[in-house]
Amino acid sequence: MAKENSIVGSLINFRGLVYSPINEQGVVFLFGRLLEDLNMYIEEVRIKYPDCIARRYTGTGWKKVYVEFEYQSANFIQHGHDPKECDIIVCWEDNLNSEEKKQLEGIEIIELKSFINDPAIKNREIKAPEREIEKSEYDITHHFVRSNVNENVKQLYNKLHEEILKINPEIFRKFSRTAITYYSPEKMFIFIRLQKTSVKVDIYTNQQNLENVRNYTNHENWGTSTIFNEKDIENLIPSIRKSYEIMKQAVKDNINTGWFALTPREHLEEENEGDETSEEIEEVK
Repeated sequence: MAKENSIVGSLINFRGLVYSPINEQGVVFLFGRLLEDLNMYIEEVRIKYPDCIARRYTGTGWKKVYVEFEYQSANFIQHGHDPKECDIIVCWEDNLNSEEKKQLEGIEIIELKSFINDPAIKNREIKAPEREIEKSEYDITHHFVRSNVNENVKQLYNKLHEEILKINPEIFRKFSRTAITYYSPEKMFIFIRLQKTSVKVDIYTNQQNLENVRNYTNHENWGTSTIFNEKDIENLIPSIRKSYEIMKQAVKDNINTGWFALTPREHLEEENEGDETSEEIEEVK
């Protein structure tokens, strides 16, 4: 019996997928495993363009979206698809350059590999079925109890929640085991962790300086702030409102907003490293 050749991607062990996708079929499978996190459900998968008809929750209802699957986002252009008939490109890797993205204005790109190590995305690794299945849904009571918060923190969080929802009725929240997240509604732009005597709030900044927000040095797309009283909420809400606007623009511009997404500075450093490597190769030649 002849040996069967087998080529796989990098080891990810993510929600039943051992290796990263190396083709479009792998993208389709992984998309299905991330539907809940993307706040979507599928109505139809088909063999004609676009590949999929889905619905995405907007905070006020479920909006129909047309989805095309590609291994790399640049394949969309190579295949000659009509951008007017598609809302979202779902791919393993977004490799379109800025000029190519201008051709696809209005189409959102969802890069699945950005979700693999995202702290807001809960992984369910492959494990024996006899193991206890961990609870998948958590409410605000869970977070109050888990963090052993005092009454002041409960009141502060409830007040903050009310103020966030005033920004736009489409904003909605989701609960995970360790955090409370808010969506714009397309993407998460607020990441909240309750502490015993305070509320820690991480918000999307896209490298912009926002008042009362300290930018992370190792995750330049995000900043953080801590709430101890109602005055802190009053001071932070304008920056949260600005974060919402920044996220909406990022979605429109097809910017990768994930926690581990490369910043423009990091992209430039990679390009410079690539140029230096090319020069070294030329010198060797």
